[in-house]
Amino acid sequence: VQLQASGGGLVQPGGSLRLSCAASGFTLGHYAIGWFRQAPGKEREGVACSASSWKRDIFYGDSVKGRFTISRDNAKNTVYLQMNSLKPEDTAVYYCVTQPPDYFCSGWTSPSNFGFWGQGTQVTVSS
Repeated sequence: VQLQASGGGLVQPGGSLRLSCAASGFTLGHYAIGWFRQAPGKEREGVACSASSWKRDIFYGDSVKGRFTISRDNAKNTVYLQMNSLKPEDTAVYYCVTQPPDYFCSGWTSPSNFGFWGQGTQVTVSS
């Protein structure tokens, strides 16, 4: 069982990035998937959560609403985070995470409600 986040990099303010979270060893569509981020010296922050492939509830943190979009590609067993209008305060390591079965993003803003964390990908927004 593995989650691999990728797609991070250096981007100028106002730019865009798309992060990918590829799963192996299990079917992502069956689980709630969240994106968290952690900046140096700060706590992990919930960015977005998608309940499942068939339960289409989606949640976003207030700081990214209207700028970030979470989506799934079931055929590729991958979840994406499209990030637009990036700001320097979006700089962080981004992680994709899964919840236990039947959580459907319940309590999604708390890292303790996620059971499996993949490796993160660094996003740096700077001019």
